[in-house]
Amino acid sequence: MPKILENVRERVLAEAKRQALENGYEKMTIRSVAQACGLGVGTVYNYFPSKDMLIASFMLADWQKMLCRIRREGQGEPETVLRTAYTELRGFSDGYRTLFADRAAAKVFAASFAERHPQLLEQLASVLQPVCETYGRAQGAFFPQFVAEALLTWTVGGRPFSDLYHVLQFLFT
Repeated sequence: MPKILENVRERVLAEAKRQALENGYEKMTIRSVAQACGLGVGTVYNYFPSKDMLIASFMLADWQKMLCRIRREGQGEPETVLRTAYTELRGFSDGYRTLFADRAAAKVFAASFAERHPQLLEQLASVLQPVCETYGRAQGAFFPQFVAEALLTWTVGGRPFSDLYHVLQFLFT
């Protein structure tokens, strides 16, 4: 009778994330993740076709959780919403700083960055759209995209929220 495995996907994601952040991109392998989870390599491949998809999956899960937390503040005052977005982006960025700084990972993911950045930007802009429509001086899709790009750029660059909000507050009524 086949062995019934529970929460395999979640266990694999958690272990892969732990290994990638602690040991780096090159040392995290499908084999090492499978071994740590007590699984066969083929079982992991049933869930994730490659190491890169495994990494993308745990990062996407964290990104989506982050967007949900920002969305909960989406109807508040601009400063509250933008501060929440900044704090969440900062937490995401800090949480993955070692992976973002990993040269091997950067080399592998550089090609997909140009494709993924607009997608992430659009997702963040859609979460910021309610506050932009309610309080913003500018209307249309450009304004939430502009705010999202400013938040992404300044957050990853390590600029404090006060510097960013000082500029953005002129765009909100």
